[in-house]
Amino acid sequence: MRKLKIKKGDSVVVISGRDKGKTGEVLRVLPAEERVVVQGVNVARRPTRPRMGDPGGIVEKELTIHISNIAHIDPQSSRPTRIGYKFLDDGRKVRFARRSGEVIDR
Repeated sequence: MRKLKIKKGDSVVVISGRDKGKTGEVLRVLPAEERVVVQGVNVARRPTRPRMGDPGGIVEKELTIHISNIAHIDPQSSRPTRIGYKFLDDGRKVRFARRSGEVIDR
């Protein structure tokens, strides 16, 4: 299991596959499988049975997508970028966008 540079809440763009070009926010990260769930990407329709308090019907839900098929969005240019790490003056290790050099972590 390798360390992922993508975290929950990051803005990403799909760079390959059926949903290429779509953007969204990372909702969940599954490091063991190297997959993420992105809002509005890889949406599947699933029928559900009626249950107590739930009418059932066809439900749309986001499925996982492999991390190799997504890229971070640069905060300045809104284009795909790679991620690097650097240490700030106060000693914190943060992620930054390689395209613009802007810090991504809060």
